[in-house]
Formats: sequence, C-alpha cells, structure tokens
Amino acid sequence: MERLIGQYRELIDNTSLQFVRYLYDKIDWNSRFIAILGARGVGKTTLLLQRIKMVHSYNEALYVSADDIYFTENKLFDLADTFYKNSGRFLYIDEIHKYPNWSKELKMMYDNLPQLHVVFTGSSILNVYKGSDDLSRRVIKYEMQGLSFREYLIMTQNVKIKKYSLDEILENKVELPDISHPLVQFKEYLKRGYYPFFSEPNYEIRLQNVVNVMLEQDIPAFANMNFSTAQKLKHLMQIIAESVPFKPNFTKISEIIQVHRNSTTAYFHYLERAGLILQLRVASSGIGAIRKVEKVFLENPNLMYALSGSKTNIGNVRECFFYNQMKLNFEVFWTEKGDFKIEEYTFEIGGKQKNQAQVADIKNAFIVKDDIEYGYVNVIPLWYFGMNY
Repeated sequence: MERLIGQYRELIDNTSLQFVRYLYDKIDWNSRFIAILGARGVGKTTLLLQRIKMVHSYNEALYVSADDIYFTENKLFDLADTFYKNSGRFLYIDEIHKYPNWSKELKMMYDNLPQLHVVFTGSSILNVYKGSDDLSRRVIKYEMQGLSFREYLIMTQNVKIKKYSLDEILENKVELPDISHPLVQFKEYLKRGYYPFFSEPNYEIRLQNVVNVMLEQDIPAFANMNFSTAQKLKHLMQIIAESVPFKPNFTKISEIIQVHRNSTTAYFHYLERAGLILQLRVASSGIGAIRKVEKVFLENPNLMYALSGSKTNIGNVRECFFYNQMKLNFEVFWTEKGDFKIEEYTFEIGGKQKNQAQVADIKNAFIVKDDIEYGYVNVIPLWYFGMNY
C-alpha cells in the first residue's frame, strides 16, 4: 500500500490546475458515491486528480487505479477499509471496470464504511445500474464527453470564454473578443482537438490505438465476447469508418460480417455506448416507443480523420461536429427536411455557399454555415455550436 500512496502523491504533485473540464462544475461533489463515465482519453483521470489537489489534504484522500498490479493479490474493499480506519474519508478509484466484482465491493464500501466518499471512473460502456449488486440508489452517474471547441480554445489560446446557451447561439450573440479569426483554430480542432492529449506527438496513431483497445478489450470484456466475435466487431467498425454517415441496413451488414441481425444491432449499441459512433434517430411519439436509426456517424470529427484518412468528406465532418457538440445538452433527432431537429428548431448544415432552399418553408429553421466568422438573421456559423459546453 505504501507504493500506491507514493504514486498517488507524485501524481497529485504533477497535476496542473491551469485548465479544468466543463464537468467539474456540474458534479455534486457532496454525494457519497459518484461515477464518472466516458470514452477512453477524454480526461477522466485528470479530473479526479484535479479535484483532490483543489480540495483535499494528502492524508484525507487517496487515488488508486483499479488496474494496478496491487489488486491482483489484494481486494479493493480491504484497501478502502484500511484507508478508512486510518481516518481516510475520500477514495478516488480510476478505471473501475478493470476490477472483477467491482459493483459488489462498492456496495460493501457503501454499506460498511458510512463516512467514506467514493468517486470512481469507468468506461462509458459500463452500466453501473445493472446486475445483482444494485447501485442505482447509491451512485450518482455523470457522463464525460471530449473537448468542446470552446474548451479547445481555452487550452490552446489561454483565454477565458463563457458558455453560450442555444438561444444565445441562435441569436448570434457569440463573442470571442480575444480571438480575431477563430476559423483557423476551428479547422485544427476538427482534425485534432477533441481529445485532451491533442498536443502529444503522433496524435492520430495514439487515437487509432485507443480505438483498438476499446474494440479488442473494453467492449469484449463488457459483452463477454470471444476472440472471433471481437474480430467481427472490428470488421464492423471498419465498414462504418469507410461509409459514414450512412443509413444502416442491418440485414445487409449482418451478411457481410456473418452474424445474426440481432447481434449486429447489439454491436451498434456497444459501439455507441463506447463513444465510437453516433446513431441519429427519428423522434418517436409515445413513451417507450422504439426510435428508428436513420443515420450513423463516427462519434467525433477527429475519429473521422484518424480512421477514414483521405476519404474524409468535409460535408460529413460538419454534420458530425454539429451532432457531437449538441448531443451533450440536447436530444438531437433526424428530420425529413433539413439535417437535424433540436426541440422546435430545424438545422441545415453546409458550407459557405449553402442557401435557404431546403428549409424555405419551415418555421424556426436555421442555416448553419462553415467558413464564416459571423452570423446574421437565421444564418449561424458552424463553430458557434462548439460554445455550448
């Protein structure tokens, strides 16, 4: 345990507080048990370490990673119990999905260590409310997304930028007084700005490696897949990367990857939960109604450039960016006229030359244009939508 404590202190000492993600202010840190879920590489670990550095003394808190070799011979609950008996009150556990029986031992902590607060991170595919060890009444869950364009600008330009509501965006009230021409940074962001490790060398190679780990380890472990099934999942991901955005024909795709149609639908669900794809659905009427998938995208533009390479189409990138940035705070739906529907608003996405023809007879319709810096009337710059979180 001494080694874990030494590692924890070194990590805290080397953690920067210069920039803190949007999710920090949304979390009710007074809750006893908190889950922070998200795709690999979006910054969950850094958020834990920043929280400790900002509010805790060394002795009252402890950070551990559940995939540490220490836990091959030691139980997570036993560590928590020892920590608790030595006056520790705030335990931060990273990568909980790597630890067998994690839900059972979390429940034991909750029931037997009444003053212990636990914050844990896990893969976005993790279902903390599923299984025999019911955590739904015990754990408050938060989902973490990659960087917004606003956050990317704050990190790269060292400026302060407020969040803008959808109403403010649609009224063309977005202002960046410290940045003269944001389109330069916007084009960079689309290619390599969604994941916080964007400044590291060989970004696209690292991103491809992250995707492979999700396909070869995270999803198969969650879904109890064998090696052969995991290879089919990778084949499906390759098909998607080469085709997006597209309307899925589940029967045809099932024939190509040689699995039952129901399995293909499940694979799409796993990929969506893992933060690899987005599925655009029709707005349903009635509670519990099944929403038909009309279009499939990769989860963010960076994935498009990393996985599709020279085949990446800028029109598809624009749609992907809009959907990705808006889905955090809104339900985004497919619409027959226009590209997307959010609440009572219809959005048509395009380049600088996009005209009003496709939405001319639609109430509350907006043209969202790339390659423009400022908006007017119902024409909104695409980059504005990166300011909503």
